[in-house]
Amino acid sequence: MSQHQRPSENDMMTAVCIDTPGGPESMLLRNVPRPQPEHGEVLIRVHATALNRADTLQRKGLYPAPPGESEVLGLEAAGTVASVGPGVRQSWGLGDRVMTLLSGGGYAEYVAVPEELLMSIPTHLTVYQAAAIPEAWLTAFQLLHFVAQVKEGEIVLVHAGASGVGTAAVQLVRLAGAIPIVTAGSSEKLQMAETLGAAAGFNYKHEDFAEKVSEFTAGRGANVILDCIGGSNWERNVACLATDGRWVLYGCMGGKTVTGDILGKLLSKRGQLLCSLLRSRSLQYKADLVRAFSERALPHFSDPTSSPCRLRPVIDSMFSLDQVADAHRHMEANRNTGKIVINVMNPQ
Repeated sequence: MSQHQRPSENDMMTAVCIDTPGGPESMLLRNVPRPQPEHGEVLIRVHATALNRADTLQRKGLYPAPPGESEVLGLEAAGTVASVGPGVRQSWGLGDRVMTLLSGGGYAEYVAVPEELLMSIPTHLTVYQAAAIPEAWLTAFQLLHFVAQVKEGEIVLVHAGASGVGTAAVQLVRLAGAIPIVTAGSSEKLQMAETLGAAAGFNYKHEDFAEKVSEFTAGRGANVILDCIGGSNWERNVACLATDGRWVLYGCMGGKTVTGDILGKLLSKRGQLLCSLLRSRSLQYKADLVRAFSERALPHFSDPTSSPCRLRPVIDSMFSLDQVADAHRHMEANRNTGKIVINVMNPQ
């Protein structure tokens, strides 16, 4: 298209845009050019996406998209194949139901994706359930298997156990033959985590989770800690970490600053502090992660009668695309148990 031609209506799509970083009200619905699939990419007609904490940070200007990636928010999407770019090796067909991990672009009607990041939606899941899987479940799977290398029988402490990543991690820990325990901020959230398989849950607002973990493990501590809180939890995390344990940090919702003898206390436990982010990983790393998840976890989202250890995405609530500001407010108020899903475009 020459620079003097204006895109036709068919070349446009609705997307959530941010002109100036700020609160939820800074997000605007706008018509923007529809992406075209490049070599090795597939164009997805997005039916649903889901919220992640990274979206709220990016909206505030605190977590920019990686260089070259879409500035539109949204780290996952589910929908149907709209077109296939040149050089695509797999036999994706128009209308195939797919879900995908993204580096950005999910809050829009269309998104172009490297084929390596696509997963078929399991037959028994709706497109809305599928939208709740890619970012949270791949993050949890990565933390457990690629980073912590969890082993059968180990105790895994999952902070924010009723969040999207938390509800996924509890189930994946069970699938790995390990024992999940969680923290959360309400009895309702703890109860949800326990229905998903958590062996114990501790309300961090009303009790010292380090003491409770020590009691539960008869003083041995947690072999793995999945931590999205950071600074405010460091002392209790180290206190309840088992000797040779792995503390996996993947967020800093409780602050980035630490004051005190963290190195000495961690050294005395021979503990490992492992830090991980998924969004900034290479395409090859993400492709390897998608492949491993598809082989080892995705089959367990199938018909409950055919899988002895069924996995299920947990959806807290659904909002329409023009309610995206309300969806962000809901997340930032910590009211959600499981994933907040955005209905972008109704399936045909």
